[in-house]
Amino acid sequence: MNIQDEMKKRRTFAIISHPDAGKTTMTEKMLLFGNLIRSAGTVKGKKSGKFATSDWMEIEKQRGISVTSSVMNFPYKGYQVNILDTPGHEDFSEDTYRTLTAVDSVVMVIDGTKGIEAQTLKLFKVCKMRGIPIFTFINKMDREGREPFELMEEIEETLNIETYPMTWPAGMGKRFLGVFDRNNEQFVHYTGNEEEAYIPYDQLDQHPELSENATFQEAEEEMLLVDEAGDGFDMDKVMRGDQTPVFFGSALAPFGVETFFNSFIEMAPEPAPRKSTEGIVSPDHEEFSGFIFKIQANMNPQHRDRIAFVRVCSGKFERGMNVTLSRTGKSFKLAQSQQFVASSRGTVEEGYAGDIIGIYDPNVYRIGDTIVTGKSNFEYDELPQFPPELFKKVTAKNVMKSKQFRKGLEQLVQEGAIQLFKRYRFEDYIIGAVGELQYEVFEYRMKNEYNVEIELTSIGERIPRWLREDQVDESLFDERNMLAEDREGNPLVLFKNDFSLRWFEDKHPDIELTDLFEVNQYNQTFE
Repeated sequence: MNIQDEMKKRRTFAIISHPDAGKTTMTEKMLLFGNLIRSAGTVKGKKSGKFATSDWMEIEKQRGISVTSSVMNFPYKGYQVNILDTPGHEDFSEDTYRTLTAVDSVVMVIDGTKGIEAQTLKLFKVCKMRGIPIFTFINKMDREGREPFELMEEIEETLNIETYPMTWPAGMGKRFLGVFDRNNEQFVHYTGNEEEAYIPYDQLDQHPELSENATFQEAEEEMLLVDEAGDGFDMDKVMRGDQTPVFFGSALAPFGVETFFNSFIEMAPEPAPRKSTEGIVSPDHEEFSGFIFKIQANMNPQHRDRIAFVRVCSGKFERGMNVTLSRTGKSFKLAQSQQFVASSRGTVEEGYAGDIIGIYDPNVYRIGDTIVTGKSNFEYDELPQFPPELFKKVTAKNVMKSKQFRKGLEQLVQEGAIQLFKRYRFEDYIIGAVGELQYEVFEYRMKNEYNVEIELTSIGERIPRWLREDQVDESLFDERNMLAEDREGNPLVLFKNDFSLRWFEDKHPDIELTDLFEVNQYNQTFE
């Protein structure tokens, strides 16, 4: 089979939602359909001892939340599926934003009892800005929640996107009977025992338990209203991100997930061309290329490994091939290559555009790096960087463990969730993060993966501004406006607040201060 045929089989998508909307449970059900697991663990499996497959990090199992993106690959009905399950917790939102650069479509899970929530809105805006097709699954229909029309209206008004219900629910909570599958003209009956009965529309009169049920009849009337007054289905709008197909069901029950997944796999887009410094690169371009959107240390703590996650963008990946790292011009042999179900992994021999592959990182890759073969030496669009909001000094409690401390600090910083700074001309380390949970995870991993207990001392919120090396005057700075260096050794100032920043700019107009994050288009979306 040629590159183009293989490319057309790929479906690479992320699942996004607000925490607790059911995203990870949804992922588990999809893995069941792909025969990758025999029974789904629940995220909050502390009592049962069952944990979600996509939550591989020990702290995720303990706290019942996802704090890192997981990657899962499996074949399904002739397609090759790549799912990226993203962190729901807002403190890890930049990991999610970077993950969204590696997908071709998005499944948005909405809690039918709550509707659109803050984190859903943020993630949706990123998808909209990137023009990513969005498919919506309204979850928890087996609970009493908000009316379907109300939910659809909220999606349209809050997210400014047309909705088209591919399925329509009959009842909710204890009255939930199932969904009308408009795409396949059948009613999917919810029997309550993890089995779904599929009844063609023209055979519904043979099922009086439905046709004579008041809840069912009410749903039929709603369906007529949707048919007459709703927007028509437009695949071009879906592909542009201007219309979202909507499905109803319950991931936990589970119900409606398989109906959704079958429709989604057929409708979702194949890998698309991508922008690079040499112009548009087509996915069926014969030369291999890809970019690194995630780096993860210690997925296998016994081996202290580092895995770089590569989104294949063009050509054919083959294990053992030589690639060039565009940033440095150096070549590497990709002898160790893997695909994943969360922390479980297997060697992968080949891959095509759309596939997500893990490669061993000998401490040379960075997030955003492009790797290529042949004579090409282009780079894909830069990945977003996010300004930290909180800053803390970090020290090892035991000075005898300074070597492990520095190694752990360096490796965890390279994953991108925290950013590292140093006091200018000193060895005092400062880490910046978007949220408090990132510090908890950092402290936990330093202790459990590097055997180092650390002490964190807050220096509060700070505003980072870079300055030119030739304009550094140490006498101008103190604890309030702290002179520091970034990982590359570039000088910057951590200003205490807006007032301190403005006062300094007024007093020293000749000193050029640069906000390295302001050029990042992602930041403007969330101010």
